[in-house]
Amino acid sequence: MDVLRLTLRQLQIFVAVARSGSTTAASAEIALSQSATSSAVNELERLLSLRLFDRAGKRLLLNDSGRALLPRALALLDGAAGIEQMSRDGSAQAQSLRIGASTTIGNYVLPRLLAGFMGAQQPGSATAWRSKVVIGNTAAVCDAVAAFELDVGLIEGPCHQPALVVTPWLQDEMVVVAAPDSALARSSAAGERVPLRILREAVWLVRESGSGTREATDQSLLPHLRSYRRSIELGSSEAIQRAAQEGLGVACLSTWVVNDALEGGRLCRVATTLPRQLRQCHLVVHRQKQSTPALLAFIARASATAEATR
Repeated sequence: MDVLRLTLRQLQIFVAVARSGSTTAASAEIALSQSATSSAVNELERLLSLRLFDRAGKRLLLNDSGRALLPRALALLDGAAGIEQMSRDGSAQAQSLRIGASTTIGNYVLPRLLAGFMGAQQPGSATAWRSKVVIGNTAAVCDAVAAFELDVGLIEGPCHQPALVVTPWLQDEMVVVAAPDSALARSSAAGERVPLRILREAVWLVRESGSGTREATDQSLLPHLRSYRRSIELGSSEAIQRAAQEGLGVACLSTWVVNDALEGGRLCRVATTLPRQLRQCHLVVHRQKQSTPALLAFIARASATAEATR
């Protein structure tokens, strides 16, 4: 058997430098002196007979070799972290899971999914359960899964990370809504379909760039509206929903988000000439992720949930 020359510590230092762009910033992150950090990077490059960074003054920028090494280093460090966790608690590997979810899924779908997942666990296993849930926009969730900071992601928008395996999951319908006393809602209540020329002049309440909801609305609306001539950008679907209820504008939101408000009469669905708007949600994992019993069980539960809705 060949003797391994690389160490996990060298890879940890390499990842820290790759993320921060300098040995000075990386040394603070990994509790090592700047000179020791720099020496570790030089030693790693010597062992591999590869230059991993381009030097630009004090900045260290990943070159092609460094970019090729980074995902492999992250995968090895993720596996090592799992081994350490297993050594601390023999049941932890089977029960630990880090889940990321886009905002709408995280607020409206994931709680029920987790409840069903937990209910399906063996009796008594919940006492050893360790879970972390991170809710953010689609881009942030994909970035975290790609960096092995999360085990699995449930996203509403397209994934632009080539390192991830993207599996179609649930479908969600997007609907146009407005306050009940708005002109658009009154037209819909009278049985009229609001034409595009009116929608183009409306104030649109939209999510921030990088959000799955924003990407979905851009893809479905902009081919017809051409642009949002007047718009207000808000950081969450809940904020958009409340702004719409206050009459600040019109919104295109998930039925998961607006169902309660529609049933309670706080919002009205606007009948338009737009085609029906469905968006495909996805489940994402890293291509090099080492599956654990908990991850496999969660994916199976999520897949079963999707099958039940078809």
